Amino acid sequence: MGACCRPMRRVICTGMRGAAVLTVLAVETPALAHNELDGVRACLLRTESADRLACFDREVRKLAKPTFEGRLNVVTEPFVIEKPTLLRFQSDGVIFVLYLKNGNDEVIQNLHIGGGGEGTYLIAKPGTYFLQINGSDHWRIWLEPQNVSSPLQN
Repeated sequence: MGACCRPMRRVICTGMRGAAVLTVLAVETPALAHNELDGVRACLLRTESADRLACFDREVRKLAKPTFEGRLNVVTEPFVIEKPTLLRFQSDGVIFVLYLKNGNDEVIQNLHIGGGGEGTYLIAKPGTYFLQINGSDHWRIWLEPQNVSSPLQN
């Protein structure tokens, strides 16, 4: 009854490259349900280039595998970020508390979701961090490095 938690390397492609990756996924991955690609199809209908790019970027994030995933309570291995990174988290349970801690075991931010759902937090400073997760069900966490001009920074 343990939790699985493993760092994974992934590549997020944007723009035309992202569209090409999504097209390949749609053709070569029958496991993708029809409704998972509806958002991608909607992006194709956007007429403004910047709007279309933002749409594809948003849809690619939905297909990216989590950096960490598990169930119930877990403390991750330390990880290093070198530039601002969006911490995106989802929970299926009614209780989800996430502590972002630095290498000295100091709490940098306490995040939570009540009743399941998704949230984000921007880790602005480079450094070594780890996560302490206390949940009542399954959860997923992504670490998404940001461009300096990213609209996701808040």
